[in-house]
Amino acid sequence: MLRLAIVGLGKIARDQHLPAVAGLPEIAIAAVVSRNARLDGVPCFETLEALFASDVAVDAVALCTPPQVRRAQAALALAAGKHVMLEKPPGATVSELAPLIAMARDKGLTLFATWHSRFAPAVEPARAFLAANRPLSVKIDWREDVRVWHPGQDWIFEAGGLGVFDPGINALSILTRILPRPVFLQGAGLAFPANRAVPIAAELDLADEAGLPIRAEFDFLQAGSQSWDMRIETEGGTLMLSAGGAKLDHDGRPLVDEPEAEYPALYRRLIDLVGRRESDVDLAPLQLVADAFLLGQRRSMEAFTW
Repeated sequence: MLRLAIVGLGKIARDQHLPAVAGLPEIAIAAVVSRNARLDGVPCFETLEALFASDVAVDAVALCTPPQVRRAQAALALAAGKHVMLEKPPGATVSELAPLIAMARDKGLTLFATWHSRFAPAVEPARAFLAANRPLSVKIDWREDVRVWHPGQDWIFEAGGLGVFDPGINALSILTRILPRPVFLQGAGLAFPANRAVPIAAELDLADEAGLPIRAEFDFLQAGSQSWDMRIETEGGTLMLSAGGAKLDHDGRPLVDEPEAEYPALYRRLIDLVGRRESDVDLAPLQLVADAFLLGQRRSMEAFTW
């Protein structure tokens, strides 16, 4: 039995982590760390330091806090001998992850940087199809309403919160999983609210070493129907990955259409990694976002504030 502490009891923890753990007999929630929330029947602490100073035994922590504070929390947990599960994105910067990877390796602990969208049901079938059918072009449309998905969460528009790349990085995590070759950024356009540090919309142009053209458009102000879609033209026809990776069509013929079950799969992966004392930290999606900030042409939306 893996004794887990949930750190940060906000929307993602309540919507995804708690239900996922409840359905897995191999994991038990042993504690919660939150300054503002409590969970009935579970010991609650305001800080990780308070948890580790108590007599409550935990084997692993799931960091569901904003990315700006995860590095320090992960370092504290690893130093205390705990396995660490990082919500996405795994941190506010790419470089801050290297010391954590080294610490986990040296201590024989698991560090798991989760990319939940890679565990959507159509992702692996899409990867298998593209291994056998050369992709010719990719078009990504990831458009959602931040007011619906992140109500009152101002941290998402602060430095390190990623803005529109918080959902957009899900598309990049799928892209870097399913394509046969690594991809790199060629150019980006970023639209910033007048009063915020990170973009609310973005357009990316990417490619692989063979010149595969990839266009990604992210929008955090999508009203009405939301879209999380990826259209891939291949030598074997058109592949359409939609609903964030839950559906897959080939030339209009359904191949996969299954309900979301990403977070139970994430926790099963965590159990496997802990059992083998291994880590899983792929930084490719976060690196692409960092490159977008480096290369991106900035446009201020003066008429819009958040």
